[in-house]
Amino acid sequence: MLKVALISIRIIISFVPAVIAYRYVLVYNLHMFQLNGYKNGEHFAWVRRFIRRQWVLVAAVCIGILDLLLPCAVCDWITLLWFLLVIAVYQALGRMAARKPLVYTARVKRLIATVIVLDVVLACVLALAWEKSEGVMAAGSAGGRVFGRAFFLRFFYGGYGTITRLDGMLMIIIGLKIVSCIIGNLAVSPIEKGVNAHFINDAKRRLRDAGDMTIIGVTGSYGKTSVKHYLGELLAVKYNVLITPESYNTPMGVVRTVREHMKPGTEVFVCEMGARHVGDIKELCDLVHPDHGIITSIGPQHLETFFTMENVVSTKYELADALPKGGMLFLNWDNDLVRDNAGKYEGIRNVIPYYGAGYRADNVRLTPQGTAFEVVTPDGEREAYVTSLIGAHNIVNVTGAIAVAHSMGIALKDLKIPVRRLHGVPHRLELKRNGRLNVIDDAYNSNPAGSKAALDTLAMFDGLKVMITPGMVELGDKEEEYNREFGRHAAEVVDHLLLVGHGRTDAIRAGAEGASDGRQDGARCMIRTFDHFEEAFAFASQIPHDGEKYVLLENDLPDNY
Repeated sequence: MLKVALISIRIIISFVPAVIAYRYVLVYNLHMFQLNGYKNGEHFAWVRRFIRRQWVLVAAVCIGILDLLLPCAVCDWITLLWFLLVIAVYQALGRMAARKPLVYTARVKRLIATVIVLDVVLACVLALAWEKSEGVMAAGSAGGRVFGRAFFLRFFYGGYGTITRLDGMLMIIIGLKIVSCIIGNLAVSPIEKGVNAHFINDAKRRLRDAGDMTIIGVTGSYGKTSVKHYLGELLAVKYNVLITPESYNTPMGVVRTVREHMKPGTEVFVCEMGARHVGDIKELCDLVHPDHGIITSIGPQHLETFFTMENVVSTKYELADALPKGGMLFLNWDNDLVRDNAGKYEGIRNVIPYYGAGYRADNVRLTPQGTAFEVVTPDGEREAYVTSLIGAHNIVNVTGAIAVAHSMGIALKDLKIPVRRLHGVPHRLELKRNGRLNVIDDAYNSNPAGSKAALDTLAMFDGLKVMITPGMVELGDKEEEYNREFGRHAAEVVDHLLLVGHGRTDAIRAGAEGASDGRQDGARCMIRTFDHFEEAFAFASQIPHDGEKYVLLENDLPDNY
């Protein structure tokens, strides 16, 4: 009885940390899977790219197999310690990925249930294999013997070899969490397709029943979320407007917006359209059937999934292809790729340029209140505006929103007060003042054009200039080249360049060091690298300076980076 009691205690000591480790590992990998858009291919690519981050799981599978093949007391205690190590590692990873926590949607709950069921099946298979290998299973009633003998009798009477085999099975199951979300998603995909089809069809029905509601699609490599928000504010002068909230720009995000937020009497629906693959914009257009469209920009973004700039261009212009005859197509004429690819739509769509032509921005200047500028219409009508927004690309976005609002029947003078009241979208060149410390928060999803615009904005201010950045990601094979150019431009503007993350920011440092030596003002950009953002920001706050200090926060890596 003493042996049974000791072994029972040892099983509990092993089982409890295993369950805790299982929970941490499952939640973390579900979180990353959600951030990767529930796409098996993208998540598998992410797993391969960051395999060293989850090395403990790779090792766990190896240890589990070894435990099953060579049961001994040493392996038994190694696995127990490994469970504790897994808990510590994934507690740390969970804290790193806390900015945008896992959202327990119905889909996530279905996936959790599927993964757990698959793990139970795997445990039964391993136990069955164990019984067969021991030669103790007779024909018939195999399932009963698996649960009865493998999970109870042997655990109480088998000694360390049995305990080690239990640990080995648990260790393999935990280690496979590195890919179990993909396997679970494949298993549950027929259900998900059915659920999504039901929601999509319901959203389409609601849109058909909306009658004369005008739908405006907004897409672009950058600027689309800002334009969407600005346009919603300006159109509200005359219309009952619905916009997709936050960054809801995927098919299911749009479906959710329509089903949960569209009300009777909605007159205009401004739909943000995001894309990571060729055909994504077409899919959204087939869902909502836009009457008008805005292409805010085209640039090198998500090249890991688009592969070429030609694919980026063709995908953004899928919005133009979907517009009906007579639909208005608003194009940012300040963007080379937008302008250079607009020719084939002239005469087919009602092409309306803005900023560089058509609806032109004129006399743009920085003021104590923000930015003052004028808009000149294609007919020569002119109106002056003041906004609290800063940065040339914000004026591009506001001009685009003004162009759409005016083309939909709102007088320029009626837009003066709404433009003055516009507030920046959070984390997109958002200026926060605290005495002489001015933080320019541009932490959302940086890209080559956006980072250049942010630095150009920083250069407009008089004072000590500091930039904190972890660099840009999702740029495919061009990532190092773009980050090197980013560093060169930064060194020409900032006094202190604070990099977050060793290794990943080497290209920025290399570009900055070369440019810093050749600055025309003779000053030298000071470059430092930190492990964490908090350390970099604390350093920036303590840099001695008697006048105004401006700290640009450029990009905040997604949690899955």
